[in-house]
Amino acid sequence: MATLVHPILVPFSRLGALLVNGFAGVGAFTRFALTTITWAIMSPRHWLSRRRISPPLFTVGVASIPVVAITGMFIGMILAFEGFKQFDALGLADRMGGIINSSITKQIGPVLAAVMVAGRVGGALAAELGTMRVTEQLDAMRAMSVDPIRNLVVPRFVACVVMTPILTMYSNAMGVWGAWAVLTGLFEVNSADYWYYTGLVVHWWDPFAGILKSVFFGAAIGLVACWRGFTCGAGASGVGRAATSAFVTSFLAIIILNLVLAQFLNELYYVLFPTGVKSVLG
Repeated sequence: MATLVHPILVPFSRLGALLVNGFAGVGAFTRFALTTITWAIMSPRHWLSRRRISPPLFTVGVASIPVVAITGMFIGMILAFEGFKQFDALGLADRMGGIINSSITKQIGPVLAAVMVAGRVGGALAAELGTMRVTEQLDAMRAMSVDPIRNLVVPRFVACVVMTPILTMYSNAMGVWGAWAVLTGLFEVNSADYWYYTGLVVHWWDPFAGILKSVFFGAAIGLVACWRGFTCGAGASGVGRAATSAFVTSFLAIIILNLVLAQFLNELYYVLFPTGVKSVLG
């Protein structure tokens, strides 16, 4: 028998339902994530099997190198184009290498590489696992006492965690060389000055912080994409929505994680290196 709700209470009833469903979803995702991480840590021999780990490593990493490298290169070139006039007016054009490369290695490179991975790989993982759910392959695995998380999710999760930092290195390198090509080739900035101020300003902590953040970005992409695939709706439209939702949710997770980790790593840097801050202004 349906429960009658007074019209005045309908908005509160809907709000309560949204909150309950939201907390239930967060709880289910947390359980999924903890199960995945536990399997990844406790049974490395299982997912280290070549036939399990090689395909996701190739899909996530090798196949993503072109788009990540091109994106990183053009970002470096754009930063050089946009910043040259302002720095040249101040007589600081020769010091742009330090500022651009510090920004690329610490913030822009890791975030853009992760976004490219989320767009190219996140949706694909969600669609792949979503199709397996729609066609009841996941149910068949459970019926045969085969854990789909251990056999399907963990290798993809590990591939995202391992390959995202490597792709970040490619993105950083291409961004640095892209900025160098524009500044020295088009604006005639001295190449020696470019590399000198890069070495002066870019502390080893900058690329380290960027690569460390990319590990968390990769974990978020892998978990979110696989979760969306495991919980997708029925039919082709459900798979499509899962793929779209995987990218959008991964993107939001990357932005939020970047904010939190940037603040934490900045504070940690000032604790570890209280006199390590260098300026290009002399």
